[in-house]
Amino acid sequence: MRVVKEITGKSCKITVFSWNGKYLIKLESGPFEQTFKVSELDVMEPELDDILNETFLGEAIKRFDEMAQSLRSALN
Repeated sequence: MRVVKEITGKSCKITVFSWNGKYLIKLESGPFEQTFKVSELDVMEPELDDILNETFLGEAIKRFDEMAQSLRSALN
């Protein structure tokens, strides 16, 4: 597994890996993470920045909030 890029300074930590013919886009926020797998045949490496746009990241942040709420509900 190779790290293609790391992006910090956003609302979550973003790491992109290349592994087994796929890009793994890993988003981390606190104790939560989301991973998206994209075929390297479908996306060229420079196009990864287009995927990681504000809309995509905004939706991911909403999911992190939902994940936190789910965990809080389960713990109560």
